[in-house]
Amino acid sequence: MEDHNTANLSEPASPANSVASAEIAAEFAALSVEEKEQRRAEWSQELARVEEEINTLRTVLASKTRHASDLKRKLGITVWKEVTDDMNQGLKNLKESTVYQRTESVLKSTGEKTASVFGSITSGISSKLSQMKNSESMRSIEASVGSAYENVKTKVTSRSGSVSSFPDALDENNTSSGLNSPTDSLNK
Repeated sequence: MEDHNTANLSEPASPANSVASAEIAAEFAALSVEEKEQRRAEWSQELARVEEEINTLRTVLASKTRHASDLKRKLGITVWKEVTDDMNQGLKNLKESTVYQRTESVLKSTGEKTASVFGSITSGISSKLSQMKNSESMRSIEASVGSAYENVKTKVTSRSGSVSSFPDALDENNTSSGLNSPTDSLNK
């Protein structure tokens, strides 16, 4: 005997389907044995016809799909072009959406405000540095550094008896004290 509960497994479980199934089962139970067999035979024939139509439609769809692919190939439409076109259309739709336009507006406004803030910070720092450069404290530091440099230069000149650069004076001092630089061994 056939199991007729398989149809119920494919249907979504909802109260309406449950009631309808119960009604159909009640009607079917009320039929005589001959009527039940006749109904089953009708349903089997109808099922066979529907399955045949489905197969025919699948065959026609496959044929139409192949034909469409051939036409696209002849027109030079590749899968890559289709994907690119789909992406471009999607981006166009996104850019035209109100959500995108609002987001773009907010980002543009935020960028302008950020640029304004950074501009004023940079301007303030530049102004402060300019004030510091022209201040008495900075002039005093410049004078101190300058005089320290002159003192070192004078001492180097007076020790060696000749005018030389600071690195030359260091080399002369290291040689006279017996210290060798790492590059001395390379030169020898």
